[in-house]
Order: sequence, then structure tokens, then C-alpha cells
Amino acid sequence: MDSVRRTYTIMRGRHIDKRVPSRESLSALDKAETAVRLPTGTGKDIGNPSWKPSLPHVLVASLTSLLFGYHLGVVNETLESISIDLGFSGNTIAEGLVVSTCLGGAFIGSLFSGLVADGVGRRRAFQLSALPMIVGASVSASTESLEGMLLGRFFVGIGMGIGPSVTALYVTEVSPAYVRGTYGSSTQIATCLGLLGSLFAGIPAKDNLGWWRLCFWISTAPAALLAVFMELCAESPQWLFKRGRAAEAEAVFEKLLGGAYVKAAMAELLKSDRGDDAGSAKLSELLFGRSFRVVYIGSTLFALQQLSGINAVFYFSSTVFKKAGVPSASANICVGVCNLLGSTVAVVLMDKLGRKVLLIGSFAGMAVSLGLQAIAYTSFSSPFGTLFLSVGGMLLFVLSFATGAGPVPSLLLSEICPGRLRATALAICLAVHWVINFFVGLLFLRMLEQLGSVLLNAIFGFFCVVAVIFVQKNVIETKGKSLQEIEISLLFPTQ
Repeated sequence: MDSVRRTYTIMRGRHIDKRVPSRESLSALDKAETAVRLPTGTGKDIGNPSWKPSLPHVLVASLTSLLFGYHLGVVNETLESISIDLGFSGNTIAEGLVVSTCLGGAFIGSLFSGLVADGVGRRRAFQLSALPMIVGASVSASTESLEGMLLGRFFVGIGMGIGPSVTALYVTEVSPAYVRGTYGSSTQIATCLGLLGSLFAGIPAKDNLGWWRLCFWISTAPAALLAVFMELCAESPQWLFKRGRAAEAEAVFEKLLGGAYVKAAMAELLKSDRGDDAGSAKLSELLFGRSFRVVYIGSTLFALQQLSGINAVFYFSSTVFKKAGVPSASANICVGVCNLLGSTVAVVLMDKLGRKVLLIGSFAGMAVSLGLQAIAYTSFSSPFGTLFLSVGGMLLFVLSFATGAGPVPSLLLSEICPGRLRATALAICLAVHWVINFFVGLLFLRMLEQLGSVLLNAIFGFFCVVAVIFVQKNVIETKGKSLQEIEISLLFPTQ
């Protein structure tokens, strides 16, 4: 390990000019890396490290995803009783604000998530995301006015905006490469469980006027657990290394991977550091520099994810099912179960088939299901056919989304971004996600009224087809590769 620290010192010192990655400097770095590799080569040559040491850290981080899903769905079943209790029943604008204020807060939180994660570290960022969710849920649960509800939802949204990007960062950086996809998609399962939990928790709200307050109080428990247990979790070794704390990074690698893999892991960090400026991340590098490609891929994937209409389904599925004669509670639970089932499939297949295959299959399945829903509302369909195609098409759509288009974009982006820019890039791309999410939710019902179901489903289906083409042409496969191997293949394609 002393050799790792000496190599790190050489790289940070004057022996190698990091501003211009000349052939001589790269050669010197190659020799330095060779000196710290295990006799058998990289960690892959001596087998994969155990997945067990990193699992508890991933499970704690997944509490953020659980909270994310819970707060997305908590007003679904409770909105009617909230509006009656707080005196704005029948005011559709006020009801819409209860939903959209949370999305506005999430947009603000996502803008600052990169600064927070890079400034105070991943662990502290988790704790900072938990704080507004505790405060916001408490305010919403105890309020006696619409204004108090909106304030609480806004605070919750800030925590929701910070949480997803930090979760993607942390899970990517503490996971062994061969299970990184499995761990990354498991956070989607946590989101599904949160959604289902909120739906089940809200069922009694229709018969008990004050039950909705308990639904908000419930969410403070996992947020508090996140803040407490994250104190016991390891910090990201990539963040420690980037902050010049190489010895601490080695200790974390030993804790997460085992002593036999420390030197190889540190060598990979040194390798990714070649030719990079060691200073702080600059926005111009992401928008105009050599890292623009990863931001372009990530932003486009998130944009196409939302333009597929997925959140319109989550927000307004009960409307479609109601027309088919299915109770809203049953409809929401069916959607939640399909989401959970698809996420489970993604966990199993993520590190077997790879990210790219799952994305293509997912968007293709969504396009087919949207086609089925469009056919359901044409004159060619019988009454039974309309029921079967509309309900079945919607459930197939959610199932297809959860197998790839849901969990992959945030995982893939956290993998392909250079370590120094990873948090900032995720923040930018998730901001794009929240903006489009907001407008799709805002305009969906109006577009449905103006355009009709057939044309609207055709538009969403068109974006799914565009997504398949985009993924095929632009997305690289990252399955089984270390973060440093992915980074170098993108930034140094000729080496």
C-alpha cells in the first residue's frame, strides 16, 4: 500500500504535468501502475471480490429510493381526504399544486445535488437529503392549511431532488464491478416498494378523514433511519481519493473489497487520473469539453424516458382504469405490482444481458404496448377488446419500463461519467428529468383532451422508437467493467 501512496504523490507532484497528457507522462504512469498491480494482474485475474461487504452500505443507501417512491405516491389515495380536511375540495388547481410543488422542490434539489455530493461527501449528502424530507413530512402531517401542505411538499421535494443522484453515485462507487448493475437496479425495487407502501398506507384514507396525516408521519421513520445508519456506512473511495485522502480510500477499499484487491483498486484510480486536471469540476467541461458526450447521452436518455409518457401513466392510471370499470385502488396496486415485477427482472438480468440490451428491449416493449393502447381506442376494437388492450397495454407498458428504461439511465450515467465530474453531470441530467417530468404531468390531461388517446399514445410511442435508435447508436455497454476502464475507453479511445 505504501507504493500506492508513493505513486499517488508522484502524480500529484511536479514529476508529471497533468495538464497535458504527453506520451512521456502516460508512459511514466503506466510504469507506476504496473508497480502497484498484483502479481496475477488486476482483481479480475484472482477472481471477483465478495459482494457481501458492500451490500449493507447499498441497502442503507436504498432507503433514499424507498422514500422517493413513497413520497411520489403518498398523495395518490389521500388527496381527496386532504382536500376535504384542509378546505380546498373541488379546487383542481390547488390539488394539482399539492402534486407539482413536490416536483418543483425536486428540481431545485437536483440542481444543487452535485455541489452537495462533491462538497461534503456522499454520506453527508444522504443525511442532508433526509433532513428536508423529515421536516417537510412533519409540516405536511401537522398543517391546518393549504399553504402549510405546499410548504411541506416543497421541502420534501428538495430532499427527493438530492437523493436519487447521490444514490446513483454512491451505489456505483462502492459496488464491485460484477454486481454494480444488480445493486444499481435494486434501488428501483426500493422505489417500487415505497410506491406500493404509500398506496397500501393510503387505502383507509377514504373512510377515515384524518388518516392522511399518519401517512405523512410514517415517512419520517425511514428518513431518520437513513440519517442515523449512514453514519455507520463507508464513504465513497472515489470521493476520498479525489479529495487527496488516498490512505482513507485504501482503507475503504479494504473494507468493501478485501485486502487482496486494494492495490489493484488503487491502481485503477490512478489510471483514471491520467491526463485529468486535479482541480474541481467546471460546468464548461461538461457543456463544451470532452465530457460533453456523457452529458448528451445522459440528458437525452432522461428526456426520452419522460417523453415516453411513463409518469403520465403513474399520475393518471386510475383515470384509464376507471373508464374500464376497475376501482382506482386496485388499478394503482396493479401498476405497482407490475413495476415491482419488472424491477426484479432488471436486477436478475442487468449484469447478465447488460445495460444496452435492457434499454433497447425496454423501449421497444413500451412502444408495442403504446401501440396496443392506441388500437384500443379506435373503431376497430370491440368493447371487450378495448378493455383488454387498454388495461393490458398499460400494465405491459409499466412492466417494460421497469425492466430497463426505469433503472438503467441513472446507473449508466454514473458509470460513464469521469469521477471528478460525476456528481455535477448527474445533477444536470436529473434537472432535465425533473423539468420534463413537470411539463408532462402538467400538460397530459390537456393533451389528452385536445389530441385524443390514439394520437397521444402514438406520440409517446414515437419517442420510444426514437429512444431505441438513440441507444443503439450512442450508448456503450458497461457490464462488468470497472469505472476506470469505462472512463478511459470514453476519454482515451485510441489508447
